[in-house]
Formats: sequence, C-alpha cells, structure tokens
Amino acid sequence: MERPGFIRHWTELEDEDNKHYKGDTERMAINAPLARKLGLTRIGIHHNRLLPGRRTSYPHAESAEEEFVFVLEGTPDVWIDGHLHRLEPGDSVAFPAGTGICHTFINNTDTEVRLIVIGEPPKDENRIRYPMNEAYEATRADRWTDWPAREMGPHDGKSDRGRS
Repeated sequence: MERPGFIRHWTELEDEDNKHYKGDTERMAINAPLARKLGLTRIGIHHNRLLPGRRTSYPHAESAEEEFVFVLEGTPDVWIDGHLHRLEPGDSVAFPAGTGICHTFINNTDTEVRLIVIGEPPKDENRIRYPMNEAYEATRADRWTDWPAREMGPHDGKSDRGRS
C-alpha cells in the first residue's frame, strides 16, 4: 500500500537553495516548510539546513508570533541581542512573542547544522524589528516601530565568513 501524502521525508519537501532578503544576495538557511507542505495550517514547522557561514535570517524580533528552535545536528551559535551563545544537538531555544528578544542562528563551523523551527503561521497583526538591518526594515509595511527596546551587545549578527 502506498503511503498517504501527509507522510513525507523532509528531503522531498525542501525548497531551492535561493532564500535571501530583497536587495541582498546573502543566502540564508535552506528551508523545508514541513507543516505547510503536509497540509497543516495552524502551526508552522520547518526543517532548516544551515550551511557553513550562513545564518537563518537577519537578526529580528516579532510582536505577535512565537518561535521555538530545536538543534538536531551541529553546533550553531544563536545570536541574542548582540551576544553569541553556542548550542549543541538537543538544545532548545524559545522566543515568546512581544518580548523584543532579537535573534538569529549562525553557523560559524565547517559542518552543516540542522534545525527544527516551530512557530505560528504568519499573522496580519505581527510586526517585525530588524535592529541590525534598519534600512531593510524601513522598506517593510510590517515594521515594529514601538518594540520594547533591549540593550544590544557588540556582535553584528553576521557569520564569521559573511563578515570577511
């Protein structure tokens, strides 16, 4: 008997390796939007492959959408408000909505990182803050202008390779 369409391997669902922000050529994580491609509509679940020297996104915070990240493989750094924290397989990181905690995941190693990202599907009321990419943020209608400001540390949110 053939398996139903809602049973698939993540490699069958992975998007092309071309994710980048408008006006920028820096490639980000390679995403497999599991929930959407398997028919779920109330939660977002993604398998992200983070190649050496890449990051998942520009550092950002969200006003109305929660996010949870679980490290499957590798040792990425999580950038939190300008500080790096090294992670290992099995580590979990949670970002409650509305806190203003700015974050991204960076692969500063020579081996691939694999993450599971779980969150809410996009909400119309969500606003996003990009403290390290304010020119990009200014182009977005959903920019978070009254975010709860947090003190930023010294790290610029880029990978070691991306900086050189």
